[in-house]
Amino acid sequence: MEFSYSVIDMINLLVIAGGIGVCGLCFMHITSSVHLRKVVRRYFQVFFGLIILYISAHLARELMNGMPGAGVRAALYTVTFFEVLAAGFMTFMISMLVLTVSKAERSGKPLVITFLVLTGIHALILAVGWPLDLVYFFDELNAYHRSGGYLLSNLAPLVMLVIDMVLLVKYRKNIAPRVRTAFWIYIAAPVAAIIIQSFSYGIQFIIFATVGAAVYMFSVIVKDQNEKYSKQQLESSRIEAELNMASSIQTNMLPSIYPAFPERPEFDIYATMDPAKEVGGDFYDFFLVDDDHLCIVMADVSGKGVPAALFMMASKIILANNAMQGKSPARILADANSAICANNREEMFVTVWLGILELSTGKLVAANAGHEYPVLKHGAGLFELVKDKHGFVIGGMDGARYKEYELQMEPGSKLFLYTDGVPEASDSDKNLFGTDRMLEALNGEPAAAPEKILANVRRNVDGFVKSAEQFDDLTMLCLEYRGKE
Repeated sequence: MEFSYSVIDMINLLVIAGGIGVCGLCFMHITSSVHLRKVVRRYFQVFFGLIILYISAHLARELMNGMPGAGVRAALYTVTFFEVLAAGFMTFMISMLVLTVSKAERSGKPLVITFLVLTGIHALILAVGWPLDLVYFFDELNAYHRSGGYLLSNLAPLVMLVIDMVLLVKYRKNIAPRVRTAFWIYIAAPVAAIIIQSFSYGIQFIIFATVGAAVYMFSVIVKDQNEKYSKQQLESSRIEAELNMASSIQTNMLPSIYPAFPERPEFDIYATMDPAKEVGGDFYDFFLVDDDHLCIVMADVSGKGVPAALFMMASKIILANNAMQGKSPARILADANSAICANNREEMFVTVWLGILELSTGKLVAANAGHEYPVLKHGAGLFELVKDKHGFVIGGMDGARYKEYELQMEPGSKLFLYTDGVPEASDSDKNLFGTDRMLEALNGEPAAAPEKILANVRRNVDGFVKSAEQFDDLTMLCLEYRGKE
């Protein structure tokens, strides 16, 4: 009989040691996994940490059980207390996971409080039962025995597990089938083991059940998380590819070949657009209406990203179509506004500066629909803001009217247009670049070619913002009027 007991005892020790090793491997796998969400990783780290504590305390009790000595007796009471306490906290952790996965929003907070109260009751029973030997005790030979209140120590964890079962049934549609199955196995296996072990000694079924069910649940949830991660990666790759294509389409819609008009010595023009995201809402445009008239556009759509890019392309086409009909700048803006307002359910808008330059005379007729002030350099002078009168934004109100004004350009004159991404570029302290710094950058080398002028402004903007993230699209255009040879 003694030999039989020793074999069972050795089996228990091997099972416990193996359980610690398996849980330790799971813990290391969790810590090194890069695909798990941060909250899931932390949960499983705590969960398997509690299991290791529970099994280690159980192993220590099994090794010291029956050893003589007052110090051993104190150690036995201590490790047994932490063993049973860890079991309760393990149940709390699984209950919180079930509550989270089931997405029980309405009953979430009351159940969290309930689980906390039950865990507190469990800890209180153990704390009160320690000196009273209510749950367990050790005889004069330091041999472990269960007390009459042993079942009472399992009451709070069992109540939590029953609540978990109700949640799994009530919110079964919110949980993936295999994850739901893993929860059921984890809940059912320890419950069965607790019931069996409450009435019998021998092989530690609870260790078998706890470790096996925990590892199975962990593997199922990790597999589910990895599959979700893979799907997210595929979706992200698809979105990235579509955004790259959208960015390419948007770039190709804007004039980007320079020199733009090598056969026209009367002027030189250069423009750039740097979106804050993959695609942007800013746009520029320039094209010959006829042999003697050049149309120039600078615009900024409300918002950012794909919606702004779509609205930008529609606005660009509408403005160009109206301009090619030979209309005046004010009429182009008014008719474009009517066309956009007729079908603008998203209530987006675009600010536009539009000018038509008569190449033979240098006369520039322009109109402004809520856009930034243009900057003009006369001949050998310096760049200065032209504080023109603003009309209402395009798409903001049907029936809006716009006023024109004239600027006279002479050989050597330059026109600089931009969107608010230039003056509103900010550094890490949220200080704005501003129009004063912009004018300073322009006038640092006012006689330079248009391309060099834009490069100078961008260099100054970059030097100001430094490592701060680009908040808005940054678009610029510079036109140099040379006149007839």
